[in-house]
Amino acid sequence: MKPYSEKDLSSIFDTDLTWRRKELSDLKSAVRSADVVAKPVLLRAVIAMSYAHWEGYVRTCANRYFEHLTLRKKSFAEFERQIYVNSILCRLDALHQSRGSLEERCRLVNDILDGGDKKFAYLNPDLVDTRSNLNTDVIKDICIICAVDADQFEQNRPFLDLLLLKRRNAIAHGQQEFIRADEVDELVAKVLGLMEHFRTLLENKVYLKAYAA
Repeated sequence: MKPYSEKDLSSIFDTDLTWRRKELSDLKSAVRSADVVAKPVLLRAVIAMSYAHWEGYVRTCANRYFEHLTLRKKSFAEFERQIYVNSILCRLDALHQSRGSLEERCRLVNDILDGGDKKFAYLNPDLVDTRSNLNTDVIKDICIICAVDADQFEQNRPFLDLLLLKRRNAIAHGQQEFIRADEVDELVAKVLGLMEHFRTLLENKVYLKAYAA
């Protein structure tokens, strides 16, 4: 399904969140019913899967949001400035990395000055980059690209960076990191809450057409 309309986009967000929520719910149920041998393995799996769904849902929502905007088939001038800024960022970074010539730099500047009337038809996928390490700083960068407020994620920095990501990275590197059984419900609820918050930020922009110039 393509997100042609606001309802299409909401449906995509709903469908993607539903299976993620169910998988985490099933995993919580498995923890509760597990025997003493299986429980530690499942508790580690809760951390890994919670992070995986956090990263996956943010990436899905951001990409589908920008897909919805490209389907509007409007010029950059008809969108908020960040959309046009996004179209320049990767070129700017590539030019910096390659130490581009004066001619290349002049071409970029002229493209910036002349590009406002072009249609927004593509978002470089490198801009929605979770870096397989979706900590607070990375989600804040994605919020900048999407032009949404990142305060809620900053307020949850200790949870994201320490309770979720640090433990997930330890597990990914083969360390014996655990979560207590009495932490499971709160951790999953927190992750789902932050996922839903990011979705709401984008959904509100779409329904209010806050992305418009």
